[in-house]
Amino acid sequence: MKTKSTLTMLVASLLAGCAAVPHLEPQLAPVQADTLGLGDQVASIDASWWSGFGDPQLNRLEEMGLAGNPSLDTALARLRSAEALIRVRRADQLPQIGADASVVHERLSEKSLIPPPYGGTDQTISAVQGALSWDLDLFGRQRSVVRQAAANADAARLDAAAARLAISTSIAQTYVGLARAERLITVADGFIATRQNALRYVRSRIKSGLSSEFELRQAETLAAQAEQANIRARKQRDLLVHALAALVGRGADFYPSIAAPTLALDSPPAVPAVLPADLLGRRPDLLAGQARIAAAVQGRAVARADFLPNVNLQALVGLSALGFGNLFSAGALQGGGGVAIHVPIFEGCKLKAQYARATADLDTAVSSYNETVIGAVRESADAATNVRSADEDLAAQGRVVAGLRETVRLDQVRIRTGLGSQLDAIDSGFRLLEAEQDLVNLQAASLTSRIQLVAALGGGFDPARPLGAAAASASLTNSPNQPLKGMQP
Repeated sequence: MKTKSTLTMLVASLLAGCAAVPHLEPQLAPVQADTLGLGDQVASIDASWWSGFGDPQLNRLEEMGLAGNPSLDTALARLRSAEALIRVRRADQLPQIGADASVVHERLSEKSLIPPPYGGTDQTISAVQGALSWDLDLFGRQRSVVRQAAANADAARLDAAAARLAISTSIAQTYVGLARAERLITVADGFIATRQNALRYVRSRIKSGLSSEFELRQAETLAAQAEQANIRARKQRDLLVHALAALVGRGADFYPSIAAPTLALDSPPAVPAVLPADLLGRRPDLLAGQARIAAAVQGRAVARADFLPNVNLQALVGLSALGFGNLFSAGALQGGGGVAIHVPIFEGCKLKAQYARATADLDTAVSSYNETVIGAVRESADAATNVRSADEDLAAQGRVVAGLRETVRLDQVRIRTGLGSQLDAIDSGFRLLEAEQDLVNLQAASLTSRIQLVAALGGGFDPARPLGAAAASASLTNSPNQPLKGMQP
């Protein structure tokens, strides 16, 4: 009868522990791909997409950057920490066994549990004991904690993949900038040569009384502007060399090893024309957001389990004696075991507040994910628009350059036939060089917009291998509109 009464009280306690769980539901839901207007195609981008630019030095820099960038090292350290936490949480599910030993000299009270002759005397109390504690996790709290740690580790792993993508695209964009600076230096050198010729021509005309001081000052100013353009282009090149070295985790000793790029600015690779249907499943930052939602769901489950009873198996065995000499005698043996149950009854609304906070954390994770999704869709759409616009602008600028080249050719013909002025030829030459400078800028912008689109689409990220090494492949030929390796328009 006594056992039955004890069991009845235990069941009642368990039920009482379940009664106070509040009815709180999340207010937000994750955005679904079918509500975002994505296309019905998928994007296939090779892990070493940068090899499509056909520059071996760029391939080498990408390999170095993905192996030694400090930002990536930080992300990987966070990943190792998150994976270690999983092992910690899993260990909490196992029986915990420990051993303790103590030797204490103290005066025993003669009015307490130990009567005279030991009570009221100074004694040495020695003890050695082993203890076992095992949380039975009847209501899944520890399992939810482990799942939460695993989801956080997934998020950290995806963060590291996002860092890899950001580093690879930063290196590629910086490298295109370096190619642009080198081409602008060449254009600026052409400016200098042309304007120095113009200056010499004006000076010769002044000697002949055919030009004024005003024309001389104008020619000198134009020559100075050409030299200034050269200085600025060289400065930009040096700064980009410094940036590339930093991106691959190297210092000033690496600067001289970076040669002029060989990638073709006038052969932009093809990229997808529509937003792919798999956008949400191929960007590591979006998948990291989904993992954080999963972690928040498990955090809410942990907070809910805190309302329920906690049942532990406990056992104790050891030796205890007055005096060290008696410690290992047969009569010093002690032991025990049983079940410990904790039932939350009243904790000042703490558990309800924790549950409300966990629910709000879930809404926060969903809201952050939704915000990232909307931003990713806009970023991808903007990048695709920039590609189309850059290509159209580049085509128009190509027609401008072609027209000015023809104008310069006709001016030379007019001069040879005595129908034109050398000043007219110089002026058209200036305009041609400026147009060619704009053409270089637009060619670089066209390549950069493609790199930005690759980044917006998740690059060559593979969700099945989020940290797989992306080795650079062999160089591709620089044929016009060469598709990025593995990418179809």
